[in-house]
Amino acid sequence: MFEFSAYLGLFGAAFAAATLLPAQSEAVLVGLLLHGAQPAAALLLVATLGNVLGSLVNWLLGRSVERLRHKRWFPVSDGQLERAQRRYHRYGRWSLLLSWVPIIGDPITVIAGTLREPLWSFLLLVTLAKGGRYLLLAAITLGWL
Repeated sequence: MFEFSAYLGLFGAAFAAATLLPAQSEAVLVGLLLHGAQPAAALLLVATLGNVLGSLVNWLLGRSVERLRHKRWFPVSDGQLERAQRRYHRYGRWSLLLSWVPIIGDPITVIAGTLREPLWSFLLLVTLAKGGRYLLLAAITLGWL
């Protein structure tokens, strides 16, 4: 039972960390890696899957922005949204390789949805970025480097 709850907890932390909610999955992953009860590859897969699916939620929210942006309660001004869209256009889809970076990564995934980044390229680049970050963290934690 502990094993399933460990995976579920890691998935939940990784999912939440990828959305606009404040959460951290790295500490959960490191703790589980150091505990050593689960294979590192399985933990990396679960963390990456959770984080990518959380980013997919952001992408889907971004697809809805145009319908919602003129509502009074919408949290981003037109000017802020346009600046973010200009930056994304400037660097293109390759900016999704920064989706792992704290603070800026989550908004990049929302803007990608707003600008209708194709799902296949979004998933490919975000998976590379997020999986690469977790792999590097595991390599440092377990002394693979």
